[in-house]
Amino acid sequence: MISFNYETDFQLLNQDKLSEWITNTIKEEHFKEGDINYVFCDDEYLHKLNVEFLQHDTFTDIISFDYAVGKELHGDIFISVERVEDNAKNLEVNFEAELHRVMIHGILHYCGYKDKDEEDIIEMRQKEDFYLNKLN
Repeated sequence: MISFNYETDFQLLNQDKLSEWITNTIKEEHFKEGDINYVFCDDEYLHKLNVEFLQHDTFTDIISFDYAVGKELHGDIFISVERVEDNAKNLEVNFEAELHRVMIHGILHYCGYKDKDEEDIIEMRQKEDFYLNKLN
């Protein structure tokens, strides 16, 4: 089950459509959907998690905690709406497009995709684009 939670005033407008898109992505990657919680928050909230759990004293747009059991995906995906907004401006894309990229990025991590080296980053971006095209 996909759930959307809010620690800020932000609210998704199309939760049902996004939930279906995420579910379909998981199936297409040959995984089973478990409990996946998205938590939309601000920079301060996510920075605190980054320091406490990852010992990174930096701002980030997403942190995902993976609790998968075999091929069944479970996890918590925290997204800073503020950071996504800033990234969208810097990348000259609209906010919603960047938000969707970040949302599916977390799922792709659960499916085993990495983004630590150049080759992995290219593969991750290709997968993000592939699934973003399915949403649009």
